[in-house]
Amino acid sequence: MDTFFQVSSISQVIQLAVAPVFLLAGISGALMVMSNRLGRIVDRGRYLKESKKEADKEEIQSIREELNRLDTRANWTNWAITLATACALLICLVIVLLFLGAVLNFDATILIACLFVVAMLCLSTAFILFLREIQMSTTAFQFHED
Repeated sequence: MDTFFQVSSISQVIQLAVAPVFLLAGISGALMVMSNRLGRIVDRGRYLKESKKEADKEEIQSIREELNRLDTRANWTNWAITLATACALLICLVIVLLFLGAVLNFDATILIACLFVVAMLCLSTAFILFLREIQMSTTAFQFHED
């Protein structure tokens, strides 16, 4: 009879862990978008550094300004990636604590709730920083010709 309750308890924990697992899948998708964006920023920076060698003085000033903007955008994106990764790690800890609490029979409710709140704060901040980077990129780009 004891075994039945342990299996039942574990199956309930698995049910509880499904939502955080889906959240991890969503975070991984967001991380992929952010890292691709960072890669494009780095590629553009490399291209500009290479083209700077053959540019005249006016072009060099414009290239420097764009490189400075790219540096700022890369920093925003890097922070967004860092916070999204921290969120994913915290969600993993939530899942581990769910199972440890069930197996070792201790109440981890408050710790799980705190970790989840911190994870959501990290994710929210990551999305805000990423949105800021996107706004920077669209304001720097002119859709019309002068």
